[in-house]
Amino acid sequence: MAPNDPKQNGGFFASIASSISNFGSAMTKSVNGLLGYEGLEVVNPEGGTEDAEEEARRGRWKQEDRDSYWKMMQKYIGSDVTSMVTLPVLIFEPMSMLQKMAELMEYSYLLDLADECEDPYMRLVYTTSWAISVYYAYQRTWKPFNPILGETYEMVNHGGITFLAEQVSHHPPMSAGHAENEHFIYDISSKVKTKFLGNSIDIYPLGRTRVTLKRDGAVFDLVPPPTKVNNLIFGRTWVDSPGEMIMTNLTTGDKAVLYFQPCGWFGAGRYEIDGYVYNSAEEPKILMTGKWNESMSYQPCDSEGEPLPGTELKESWRLADAPKNDKFQYTHFAHKINSFDTAPKKLLASDSRLRPDRYALEQGDLSKAGFEKSSLEERQRAEKKSREEKGHKFTPKWFDFTNEVATTPWGELEVYQYNGKYDEHRAAADSSSSTEEIDVKSTEFNPWQYEDLAAN
Repeated sequence: MAPNDPKQNGGFFASIASSISNFGSAMTKSVNGLLGYEGLEVVNPEGGTEDAEEEARRGRWKQEDRDSYWKMMQKYIGSDVTSMVTLPVLIFEPMSMLQKMAELMEYSYLLDLADECEDPYMRLVYTTSWAISVYYAYQRTWKPFNPILGETYEMVNHGGITFLAEQVSHHPPMSAGHAENEHFIYDISSKVKTKFLGNSIDIYPLGRTRVTLKRDGAVFDLVPPPTKVNNLIFGRTWVDSPGEMIMTNLTTGDKAVLYFQPCGWFGAGRYEIDGYVYNSAEEPKILMTGKWNESMSYQPCDSEGEPLPGTELKESWRLADAPKNDKFQYTHFAHKINSFDTAPKKLLASDSRLRPDRYALEQGDLSKAGFEKSSLEERQRAEKKSREEKGHKFTPKWFDFTNEVATTPWGELEVYQYNGKYDEHRAAADSSSSTEEIDVKSTEFNPWQYEDLAAN
């Protein structure tokens, strides 16, 4: 029988699977008596329990801030806190969620390879390796800024790609993204659902990600695993994504099913990924294995999932070198995303780079960052009130709402579609004969629908 579930396969991955223990009890030492908060645990995912007390007292929180924040957050336990909680700027990174969406483009060359590839199963190896490659960036424990309604992010000068994202809804928070080069088209409607559990939060990706390869129009659909952020308030914050990732070729019915191993005792199994590429008859064709913080490899296999004789593991992706001791754990590409080097000519004034709170935080001015963040949120609330009073609805500029509703493992999702207007805008901007030099950094951030509220 084909090994449809890598977790249960008795062959190639048996030795790995047997070492995985229950995630909920993995690597923990209770500090209930130490802190007086019943039911909370502190975890050090790098292994070792002797430093639990030290871990409970360390981190970016001051004792008084941590205690007051815990009192405030207790009432939200069990709730979806996606947009109902105002968070202190000290836990943020100088990047918005729209920019974080663009981090998936770092290894876009893998999609180029998939488009050039004739082998249908290797196409899934490349597309799945691309989807896995962003998880190193996702392990950062700093929170990105929630985009303002109408905020955008543009990126050029990377792999021939034009990338655009827009915040299309505020309640519930939703973003839409589109990227394209000569090999592929990428489209996403992104929404998350959360469950706050006290000292951790579960994040469920209610998004729809589609990649179209231009050579023959093959369409790939991605369903990622959920994510758990541990030790939000007490202890060393860390991220895990246990569960299945499924990449399906909607054109042929072939698919890749990879299992992200949960973190076990003393860090056992953390980062590890194992799975198979299947044909449309659900017969395994290629096994895949690796770590999302290092590399992924593949090898042809037989119908039982065992490596074919005379073949060997070959690498499909490897993590690029990252800066040492970076304050926000940024990769070189994350710094590139934040810079104006990847900004197009005549950058939209709604671009995330121009957010005053983001810039202040990047400069290390937490006080100003907090003030600017509050100001933006107040302006957004004023716009919402004005919109309701006038009977208006917000309409995104670059994406259109469709009647399509996508079904995900965690709920239904309204789908937004790229409308092509940005192509026209960009073509006009790029062909402009104006020789006037514009200092884009001095452009005022402006995602607003009503200009007359600016002075309020």
